[in-house]
Amino acid sequence: MTGQDLVGQRIKAVRRQRGLSQAQLAHPELSDSYVSLIESGKRTPTPAVLELLAEKLDCSLTYLINGVTAEQMQEIERALSYAQLAMENGEVAEARTRYAELLADGGLAGLPQLWQDAEYGLALATEACGDLDEAIALLDRLCENDAATMSPERRIAAAVALSRCHREQGDLARAVHVPEQILGGPVRPAWTDGLVRLGGQLLAAYVSRGDLLRARQFSAELLAAAETLGSPLSLTLAHWGAAIVAVESGQADEAVAHVERAMAIQSEYSDPRRLARLRGDYAQVMLTVRPMQAEAWCDVLLKVESELAESSANPMDKMRCAMNLARVELLLARPEQATERMRFVCDLLDGMPQAMRAEARLLYGEALAELGMREQASQELMAGEECLEQAPVTRYTAHAWLTAARVLERIDEKDRSIDAYKRALACVGL
Repeated sequence: MTGQDLVGQRIKAVRRQRGLSQAQLAHPELSDSYVSLIESGKRTPTPAVLELLAEKLDCSLTYLINGVTAEQMQEIERALSYAQLAMENGEVAEARTRYAELLADGGLAGLPQLWQDAEYGLALATEACGDLDEAIALLDRLCENDAATMSPERRIAAAVALSRCHREQGDLARAVHVPEQILGGPVRPAWTDGLVRLGGQLLAAYVSRGDLLRARQFSAELLAAAETLGSPLSLTLAHWGAAIVAVESGQADEAVAHVERAMAIQSEYSDPRRLARLRGDYAQVMLTVRPMQAEAWCDVLLKVESELAESSANPMDKMRCAMNLARVELLLARPEQATERMRFVCDLLDGMPQAMRAEARLLYGEALAELGMREQASQELMAGEECLEQAPVTRYTAHAWLTAARVLERIDEKDRSIDAYKRALACVGL
């Protein structure tokens, strides 16, 4: 049913409640036939006519247009604001509950834009809670049911989230297909910040599936688009994507140049929460390409940890920071501290994506192995392997199996180590 039909139905319902005929409602300004056409959805009343009818029916204009009173509209907007605030403050479970309650209440039925806002918010909150299957279902439903009324900006934002969820879940074919539907084709739409963000997701999907040649080609295209746009957001995203491609390609100096450029731009223009998250990612990249400077990256990550604790970061951001700090502690030969950090992380893994659970268990096992706690290390590594067996096959899964193999070898689990090496090779098609 269209909005025009709904407006006509509301006018008809209120008219009958007031005991008026169409002729009585119309007289003297309108014709009864015109009122009939409006009520049947065959004519769209002008704003002036709607105001007139609202006055004659003694009801609010807001109700005729949206199906809710002005007071109800204020309550809906307040509830939506509370849900958004909970999401921004990192209270993702609370945000998920509030968005779901808004959608279940039915008050948004005649408010398509606010309904979309709530659906999109629920999908993001569900993703942040680690429920990727449900987040994907929500985003698919949003894109399918609301396609006709969705703005280009919302369509792109939904595609960004959908591609990211598919990648985190390991469905790399879908992670590539979703953004390519928008960015591909003979005529590419004019670049915007939103499309550069979508391009960043496509780039990440290329890297995850090991298509580094395509990733380098597309990264150059994304950088050129960002330079043309000149916006801080686009430049940060493009340089960050180029840094990841360089890391995976073994180009350490190139990776450092890009990541430092991204950090410089972000430091000047970004909000504290986003800057803290990027600084944590920056330290992770630098740990990979310059592990000998682990002490310096430890200081960076400790600052990030403090910033995340005071900001609205979600639990996954905080867990990733804790894992990076555990890696630093291992590089600095401080396995006790690494073990403490990983014990904290592993206590929070319920509901998290399989890839994160596997990564955490393997890192905990590595820390325990460094302490000489072979039996406990073996148990954690087994838990990590079980997660990897359920995780999709990606380039990152191969890295994880390789980590498992090396730690198993260290604790003299030779048969399991050999099997893990074979799994790592199988992940890259060898």
